Amino acid sequence: MLTATLYGLGTAVPMLAGAFVGLRYDLPRPLLAALMAFGAGAMVAAVSTELFQPAFEAEGVVVAGFALMLGALVYVLADHLIENRLGPAALGWALMLGALLDGVPENTALGVSLGVEGGLVLLVAIAVGNVPEAVAGAASMRTQPNFDRRRAALLWSATALVLVLVVVGAYAAGDAIAPQWIAVIQAFAGGATIAVLADSLMPEAYREGGWWVGISTAAGFLVAFALGG
Repeated sequence: MLTATLYGLGTAVPMLAGAFVGLRYDLPRPLLAALMAFGAGAMVAAVSTELFQPAFEAEGVVVAGFALMLGALVYVLADHLIENRLGPAALGWALMLGALLDGVPENTALGVSLGVEGGLVLLVAIAVGNVPEAVAGAASMRTQPNFDRRRAALLWSATALVLVLVVVGAYAAGDAIAPQWIAVIQAFAGGATIAVLADSLMPEAYREGGWWVGISTAAGFLVAFALGG
């Protein structure tokens, strides 16, 4: 159980640190764009190698593809509801939502994998992706009217706590979760992650940094892919 807790903290603490940086400091726009783009590249690698590929190999294109599309649909619909409610101020909340929608299934897969493969590669990929997502989300929250830093910090802290508990709970219930459900969870997480990238993280990185962020995205992909190699 201690190992699961440490792995859970390994995903949650970087996200929480990124959120507190975003809530308190005005990072240079090029740096923020580079962080977002690097994280996006790492998340692309994680989706393809750590989430969707295992599900595809285990359950085939129909089951894995359905779960992938469902994950994307759930995020897109939730993001749309947030945008309708908050308008231009929605980006920060959308990224925090993304941290939950892709983080819960990712951390579930991580907790279960601890008893099988160790989960180190997935841990690093999740942590690398969580930091810029949290920095960008928290920084965007600061642009809202009537911004309350304490309330935002509590929300990000609650999100981090949920992610730790998910890893611990999945590890404890690992033997009771059927392999096919693990595959579905992984593919669902992949779909939610792709939607986060397309709807929020990559457009914002390009808007803040311009054409050169493609280099940072490629670097993030390379680092995460090399870790999985």
